[in-house]
Amino acid sequence: MANYPVMGRISSYVALGDSFTEGLEDPADHGFRGWADRLAEHIEAGQPGLRYANLAVRGRLMDEVLAEQVPQAVAMRPDLVSLCAGGNDILRPGSGPAQVARSLEQGVRRLREAGAQVMLFTGFDLRQVPVMRMAHHKIEIYNLHIHDIARRHDAHLVDLWPMRVLRDLRAWNPDRLHLNSDGHRRVALAAAETLGLPVAEDWRQPYPDRRPPMWTDARYEDLRWAKNHLYPWISRRLHGRSSGDGVSPKRPGLTPLR
Repeated sequence: MANYPVMGRISSYVALGDSFTEGLEDPADHGFRGWADRLAEHIEAGQPGLRYANLAVRGRLMDEVLAEQVPQAVAMRPDLVSLCAGGNDILRPGSGPAQVARSLEQGVRRLREAGAQVMLFTGFDLRQVPVMRMAHHKIEIYNLHIHDIARRHDAHLVDLWPMRVLRDLRAWNPDRLHLNSDGHRRVALAAAETLGLPVAEDWRQPYPDRRPPMWTDARYEDLRWAKNHLYPWISRRLHGRSSGDGVSPKRPGLTPLR
C-alpha cells in the first residue's frame, strides 16, 4: 500500500466510477452498499458531519465517467474524490491500456485543478478467474500507468493488485466479477488505511484454511458460472447493451451521510 500523508479533515466526499464503486453485490436495505459507502462511514466515525455523494453507475466506460460524472464532481467542489474507472474498457477486445490511462489522467487533472484530493485504485489480480486471466497482462500494464498518474498528480493510491486476500473466491460474488459484502468491507478498510483513518479491523486477516475442491467439482462450477454469468455478459456486449442502461446514481448530490 502506498504511503501517503494523512489527509486533514474530510467534510465532503464524492465517489465516481462503475459497478465496483456503486457497490454491486453488497446488498443493503436501500439497494447496494459497497466499499465507498463503507469508507464514508469510516470517515464519519472520526469526523462527524460528512456530506457524501456516489455518482457511480454499473457498466460505465471511462469516457462516460469523464463526460457524466467528473463535471458534476468538479461543480460540487468536495474535499475528496475517489475515481476508479477503466475496468470495463480494459476487458473489451481492442482496448489499449495506454489510451485508457490517458483518459483517466485527464479526469484526475480536472479534479486536482478544482482543488480536490483524489484517490485512485489499481485493478485486481484476476489470474484465478477463467476468461478474465486473458486480460491479466493488460491489467498489469494499466496498473503501471495508474501508479505513474498517482505520483504525477499527488493522488492517494489504493493498490488492489497485491492484496492476496482478494484472490480468494470467498471475497467475490458467484459472478466472479463483483466483490461480495466481505470483499467490499476489506477494500473500504484498505482505502481508510490509505487516507490515514483509524480502523478497528485489518483487511489482511486471512480466510480460514479449507480443502481445495475436487477437479471435477471445480470444472462444474466453471461451467455453471459461464452459463449464468459469462454468456449474459458477452450477449450484452454483442448487442451494445449495458447493465447500467436506465440506472441512475444512488446518491446524486452531496448530502449528510447520516
